[in-house]
Parts: sequence; C-alpha cells; structure tokens
Amino acid sequence: MKRIFLFTALLFAFILSISAQKDPAPKLGKDPIKKIVASMTLEEKAGLVVGMGMNFPGGGPGGPGAPGAAGKPPSGAPAAAANKPPAGQDMFGPVIGTTKDLVSGAAGTTFGIERLGITPMVVADGPAGLRIDSKRKDDTKSYFCTAFPVATLLASSWDVDLVNKVGQSMGNEVLEYGVDVILGPGMNIQRNPLCGRNFEYYSEDPLVAGKMASAMVSGIQSQGVGTSIKHFAANNAETNRNSLNTIVSERALREIYLEGFRIAVQEGKPWTVMSSYNYINGIYASQSSDLLSNILRNDWGFKGFVMTDWFGGKVPVEQVAAGNDLLMPGNNSQKQAIIKGVKEGKLDVALLDRNVEKILNVMLQSPRFKGFKYTDKPELKAHGDVTRQAASEGMILLKNDNKSLPLDPSVKTLAAFGITSYDMITMAVLIKVLVHS
Repeated sequence: MKRIFLFTALLFAFILSISAQKDPAPKLGKDPIKKIVASMTLEEKAGLVVGMGMNFPGGGPGGPGAPGAAGKPPSGAPAAAANKPPAGQDMFGPVIGTTKDLVSGAAGTTFGIERLGITPMVVADGPAGLRIDSKRKDDTKSYFCTAFPVATLLASSWDVDLVNKVGQSMGNEVLEYGVDVILGPGMNIQRNPLCGRNFEYYSEDPLVAGKMASAMVSGIQSQGVGTSIKHFAANNAETNRNSLNTIVSERALREIYLEGFRIAVQEGKPWTVMSSYNYINGIYASQSSDLLSNILRNDWGFKGFVMTDWFGGKVPVEQVAAGNDLLMPGNNSQKQAIIKGVKEGKLDVALLDRNVEKILNVMLQSPRFKGFKYTDKPELKAHGDVTRQAASEGMILLKNDNKSLPLDPSVKTLAAFGITSYDMITMAVLIKVLVHS
C-alpha cells in the first residue's frame, strides 16, 4: 500500500511539473497584455494601481510608516507640505514590502511583479528640470541636474522649436539618471496672479499653453522617457488646493481650462496625465469619470494612463472607476480599499483590469523595462548652453515710451530684482527620526 501511495504521489508531481513547463507564467513584452492581466491575482492588480509609498528622509527603508510602524509621520516632520492624505489613509507606508530607492530623490515608484516580467517605473519631479538628490549616501560623486528656464519665460520666447530643444536636453537627463517619467510639464492657465505656481505654467492663453506644452512633451519624449502633463484640470490656485471647488461652466471649462490640455494630448501625446487636487463643480478631479474617461479618453483619444497628484482624492474605489489608473505615491490603505471594493461588488474588476492594462502599455515603452543602461552622466555642459539661449530669448525688454514709468531722465539703465534676491527667505525643518523597537 505504501508503494502504491508513493508511486501515485510521484506520478502526480511529475504531471504537475510537465504542466508547469507547458504553461509557464506569461511575461510582459513576450505575451499579450490581456494574458498578463488574466494571470494576475487581485492583490497584484491592486498593487500595480497603487504606488510603492514614500521613503521619508531619516526613516530608513519604507519610511517611518513602514510595516510595524503606526503609519504616522514623525512629530515635527513636513507632512509633504500641506498634502497630507484624508483621515484614515496612512501616508508613509509602502504598499508591499519596502519602498525601492531605485533613484535617490525620485518622487515615487510603481509596483514590480517579477514573475510576470513587470518592472517598476520611477517617476521624478519637474517641471523646470529633473529633481533628484545631488548627493547620495556613501558616494562622493555629485548628481547634478540643469535648472532650465521656467515655463513662463519659455513661453515668452514664442519659439516652439526652442522649447522642444529644451525638452530634448531635459529628457536626456531624465534618461541618463535612470528615471522613466518626469512629472511635467505644468500647463494650467495663469488665472489668479496669487497662484504660487504660476511660474511653472506657460500662459493665461490656452493656445499658447497647449502649443508650448506639446513642444516640451515631444522634446522630452524624443529621448525615450515619458512625461506627465499637469495638473488636470482647472488647478489655478495653490491656496486650499486640496479642498478648493472650481465652479465653472461647460463652455469656459472647454474653451479655457481644458483647451491647452487637449492640444498637448493630441499633438504631444504624453505618456501620462496627472489629475489635480481640486474639485471641479463638486467632484474631485481624480474621481471624475466625465473628466478622465469621457473627455480625456473618449473625446481626445488619450492612450496613456492617469496618475494622481501626490495624495490627491479621497475614495480609491471611485478613483479607479473614474479612470484614474495610478494612485500616488501610494499606501496600503488604498490597496486594501480596492481589494475590498472588488470583493464586495462595489468595484467592477473589469474597470480595475482596464487601468492595469493602461499602466502596462506605458511600461512597455519605459527605459527600465527595456533594460536601458543609464550612465548617471548626462550632457550637462551642452544643456547649460541650451539654458542660456532659452533664457536670453525669453527675456522681455521694456521701453519707456511717453514716460510711462516715473523715472528720472538721467537714468540710462534700470535693473529689476525680485524681493527674494535681497530679502532672503530661510526655512528650517526639523525631522525627528522614529526608532521602532
């Protein structure tokens, strides 16, 4: 009897082995994306649409909210400025395991699934040049990025070819420092003069904004890396940006606040779009299916994926359903909410699959997935020359015709300085490191 049992067990194991060899796990890039998605578990799907969390300075791998921590920021820490997540969402905890520091100082990464050939993607801040750490632990080298002219100055050149050239230079730095997507360009309408990020945007005119952003997107992406045009949409003020409700008519929305984005999407073809923090007519931008599915995809034909601004929105299930494909920087609460939503029938798994497919389609284009061997040595000297050219061509000369300015006639030259050039603003941030037993 024992021999028969042993023989049966060995035969069963052999059959399983043969079956596994005939039907191995599909691999991204070798098998159809729909087959990849069909092979994913619910947990893997939820992990892919939620970023890998943040690595807070001084908090070690995974940041202070890593598994075992309370999921709370350290006392006195700058809680990502004013962008702390809604109540009930842990801010710092990564989704699975620990946050991967693939590029020091990058804004975030996506979730990789090795068995399916799904690599993480690295996203880093812009938009006036790549933002990463210039210094790294136990490394004497410096990792500098070029400070390119801001969007408003570039738009003042009226030269889309020049802007495209700036984009090419910026894209080279993104590529050679190992980043897949830069979070820019910014292209909201300069409506409110008190908006603290107007300098990141091109113009008060949607045509100018759209054409300039399209040129920048094309330039950056010519280097084989992606862009994320932002902040979509009607994000024209910084004060109370997480709770601001933009009340706008359909005509004004389409003709003013969306038109630049339409031009950039259809002409520049960005890999990704970043949804904004604000409400639009009572609905969070990242939870608006009208904005993200009907307008962006159905009307304009956008083929990439949408990511949130960091900690944007409130309800993960509604974000996924609306067509906000990736929640950044990501936390475990969001992942669990999506899993629960599917299990309880509040979220159609077909919508989750749709979002996963969109992310994977972009991932296929990413340099990290393609195995690009980045050098950490972009062409900084050449980029400095491009910056000088762009800065000079974007400068505006004023002539005092008819004595419009009350200047003494003896004054031949006049230098204008912003207040912070002589009244320095200094900031000190205290970071208290939590030590977990």
